[in-house]
Amino acid sequence: MSGATQAAAPGPRLYDRTAELAAVARLSARAATGAGGVLFVTGDPGEGRTALLARAAHDFPGTAHRVAAPPHRGAWSGVRSLCAALAPHPSAGRRALRDARGENGLAPAVDGLTAGRPVLICLDDLHLWDAHSRAALTTAWREPGSRSGGTVWLVSAARHHRLPTVPGAETVRLGRLTRDGARALLGDLCAPPPPPGIGERLLDETAGHPGVLAAAVRRLMTAPVTGTAPLVDGTVLAEVYGGLVDSLPADSRRLLAVVALTGRTGADDSPPEPRGPWKPGRPNDPPRAYEVALGAVLATARATRTSVEPLDGLIAGGLLSRRDDALRFEDPFLGHAALASASAGTTPAPPTPPTAPADPTLVRGEGHRADRLGPSPAVRALAPEVRGRSQLVRGLAALAGGPVMDAYEVLLQAAELLGDREPAEAADARFLAMEAAWAGGDVAACLAALDPGKAAQGTERDFVEGLRAALDVRLDQARTPLARVVARDGAEDDPRLLLRAGSAALVLGDTAAAARVHARALARARAEHRTALVPRALEHLAYAELRAGRYSRAARTAREGLRAAEQTGQHNVAAHQHAVLALVASVAGDGRTVTEHAGRALDTARPHGLVQAATLAEWALARAESGRGLAAQATARLLPLVRQGPRGGHFALRMLVIPCFVEAAVASGRRAEAREAAEEYAVWAGQGIDGTAPAQLARCRALLAPGEEPAYWFGEAVRRHDSCGNDFERARTLLAYGTWLRRRRRPGDARGPLSDALVTFERAAADGWAEHARCELRATGGTTGGVTDPAALGRLTPQQQRIARLVAGGATNREVADRLTLSPRTVDHHLRSVFARLGIRSRVELPGVVGRWDARPTGC
Repeated sequence: MSGATQAAAPGPRLYDRTAELAAVARLSARAATGAGGVLFVTGDPGEGRTALLARAAHDFPGTAHRVAAPPHRGAWSGVRSLCAALAPHPSAGRRALRDARGENGLAPAVDGLTAGRPVLICLDDLHLWDAHSRAALTTAWREPGSRSGGTVWLVSAARHHRLPTVPGAETVRLGRLTRDGARALLGDLCAPPPPPGIGERLLDETAGHPGVLAAAVRRLMTAPVTGTAPLVDGTVLAEVYGGLVDSLPADSRRLLAVVALTGRTGADDSPPEPRGPWKPGRPNDPPRAYEVALGAVLATARATRTSVEPLDGLIAGGLLSRRDDALRFEDPFLGHAALASASAGTTPAPPTPPTAPADPTLVRGEGHRADRLGPSPAVRALAPEVRGRSQLVRGLAALAGGPVMDAYEVLLQAAELLGDREPAEAADARFLAMEAAWAGGDVAACLAALDPGKAAQGTERDFVEGLRAALDVRLDQARTPLARVVARDGAEDDPRLLLRAGSAALVLGDTAAAARVHARALARARAEHRTALVPRALEHLAYAELRAGRYSRAARTAREGLRAAEQTGQHNVAAHQHAVLALVASVAGDGRTVTEHAGRALDTARPHGLVQAATLAEWALARAESGRGLAAQATARLLPLVRQGPRGGHFALRMLVIPCFVEAAVASGRRAEAREAAEEYAVWAGQGIDGTAPAQLARCRALLAPGEEPAYWFGEAVRRHDSCGNDFERARTLLAYGTWLRRRRRPGDARGPLSDALVTFERAAADGWAEHARCELRATGGTTGGVTDPAALGRLTPQQQRIARLVAGGATNREVADRLTLSPRTVDHHLRSVFARLGIRSRVELPGVVGRWDARPTGC
């Protein structure tokens, strides 16, 4: 019995697909009843995904549309193709595309094009669609309305692609054909049938793979095989698997070829036993999923200068599997195809590895130590680009877990070797060298890595020129090129380029844009299974959120990044995340947590030369000391951080630390040093790079001013805080202002700022700072348990009273703004002041407070 399943009407003939066609029939029935639904079909290349979609479209009783993956994977290219296929005319397709990219999303746009009729949409090769389109499709499939209309979706994807989670969706997995099914397919492919001996060999060597069988038959028709030469060779497999192999990044293709080469060569360099499609003889004996020792793969990778960074992604994607210390191809055809691709020139072919055991330092992930042995003569004889890739791998290892300036030197060597032969990889090596120098706090090394003469036009040139200008403190010349880098982030899909755009945003002081771009880089790294890149993306994102004053988000990201860094052995990244967690803990006033995380950060930062992580950790310790009233100790710790030179703090953090230093120095009686630092900070604040700098400068001037001048400067600081959005720093200013007023024997005036500061600290869970504000407030004779007595009305300005009454009546901020001819931002500012002065935490408490006001007896 052949296993054929045929439709009543002539259509594409399929074999051994009874279960799959039954799933398609269930999907069609849902369309007929208006239920909607999604069916995913997965399989290896050539197993018949496209043929199944064609058969489903042919058998569907209503309208069916087949949409292939767009040839160009630009943003929204897939949705553009989908709208064009569904639209009755081009203008309707363009209108639907605009709607799909708007607020409502793809589902309403598709409903508008299908007009509620039963429609089958067949999407082929989802794994080749662009990320924007995949995200839009996933959102549409998850919407309840899209699962209750007459539209049903049949979606194919490669087996290694991670399918989205869609409620109610069904997934079918295509497999190999039975011997009878393969023989029936062979009868369809060959007219007249091949000689019996050739036919049986075809069935043996193709092992039930329909695509490989069809490709082998086509090859026989054009180039007959004589003798015992294999019927399934590299040419046949390249035709079937070439699309999958070519769609992988170049470093992933090379690593697949290395694994396959290691498996065929063996540790003793003896001729390989015939495997997979080259094994004749036994009837229907499928290719075996052979295992390869991981140590042998690492040795081959080292000898051939191949990056092992993609390994985790290949395992996560199902192209390779790992069991203990062995790797295996679940589909041996893929291994042979990867080798065939390398031999054909699609992938740079790895040379045959020498018969040397794996270097134990490389196996342990300590490539930076192995590099100190120096290259052997055999290595020096290799092509420069091969040696360059080797140095790039070693530099990455050192950057992740070794002395960063060692990484810097190795990465610059990699860039020089790669040169014009591999310009994209050379640019990556230079950027990573700059990152190493940045982490090490070496401005001159950063400038050396940013060579404008070697930067390509476009984003790379803008980044290099802009960052060089910023490092030279030519900020006016830095803004325009760096702003262009940030503006291009929407057109980038490569997570490495997105990390550069986020770094450019941070240099410009646009912390919100930096957090947004780094979040995109993290999402792309995860989508591409770039396991080694994810911890770096989390490192950048946590720091951007910290700079933006989003402390709870920064802590959450840093904890996730710490786990990812520890799992991948990236100790330097882990040190930076410990430093971020220490700073967040200093905001909360949790001294024990600050000490723990700062200590762990410094344990790695000091021996590895991580000046940035060390500065953050020392800053956190000083803030914790200031919070405990140890001003002299905090000043002594901060003084080296605000000084220039090799013994000072990190060049990019000096100015951020100065306001904290000024506060501690004034409190400890070191006003001259505080004044000198504040004057330098004033020059920085005037550059307009840091949005919070003008407010913090005004606070510094208030702390240093004599007589009654601080009142003006504190008021100016609060006003400027209101326009930059960092609530924590605003609360610190209010606390300092209230403390100054109390010490000037003005307790009534001090209560307002201190109450405002207390509420903000409580909202931020900054317990140490909240207790400080509480003590100051009690010293004024004020209450710390909520100021909702009727007399509180007099503490509000007339404008604040009007806003409070409108909000208590249920008005939104926008409605209040329209009513009082204000901006929503101004309303929000007044509302926060109302909450603080009344001792409440949200607008839901306002009706009760206002009700008590209105219930007061007349004359009270």
